[in-house]
Amino acid sequence: MAVKVKKILISQPQPVAGRSPYYDIAQKHGCEVVFRPFIQVESVSAREFRNQKVNILDHSAIIFTARTAIDHFFSLCEELRVTVPETMKYFCISESVAVYLQKHIVYRKRKIFFGATGKLEDLLTVISKHNKETYFVPLAEEHKHDLLDMLTAKKVSFSPVIMYRTVSNDFGPDEALDHDMILFFSPSGITALLKNFPKFEQGKTKIGAFGPTTAKAVEEAGLRLDLSAPTEQYPSMAMALEDYLNGK
Repeated sequence: MAVKVKKILISQPQPVAGRSPYYDIAQKHGCEVVFRPFIQVESVSAREFRNQKVNILDHSAIIFTARTAIDHFFSLCEELRVTVPETMKYFCISESVAVYLQKHIVYRKRKIFFGATGKLEDLLTVISKHNKETYFVPLAEEHKHDLLDMLTAKKVSFSPVIMYRTVSNDFGPDEALDHDMILFFSPSGITALLKNFPKFEQGKTKIGAFGPTTAKAVEEAGLRLDLSAPTEQYPSMAMALEDYLNGK
């Protein structure tokens, strides 16, 4: 039996060019989708960066594990008036992240390397072949230590540096949570929900979470988890939502 939901809040930015599978789902099921990010990512200040006492130009290579890291690295370089030399090498978690470098630099294959599968282990295999480099590692304020532990174990010379952080997006006093369903994509989104609406009571509001850490954050906040993704059958949140609304 199909699940009746009239209004769904998707805690992500509005899609570019107005295209999204969520719009197709909304049209099919006669509901409304609203895009409203609960969080935003911002660069650390130039002062915060300098306080870490790491010189970018003392390094011969940079490791990027996400597109976000690329944007904030080059943004801070511009603010600090640091010109990254053409000799700099780039090691990326995946080919898609490597290709994203074209937004900021001229793509030269001999200077850009990436893992075959998008897994840290594959990236480390590539880095191990260039163990004489000195690596600069841009990180989020809240980050996992897997990469740093692996680099240490391989005796790679590197400098971890905090370059960006996730912060809560403030809701205006006239913004209400009058949605039948809310979809979250990171634990930070749950934190932002409770910060903006400390008296939030779930009631009949359905909550969906993408990723195991997000699902865990929902449950640890004492909320009911109604929908989770990815699964083997539904690798995306949109596919899982479609299945949920179909009542399968």
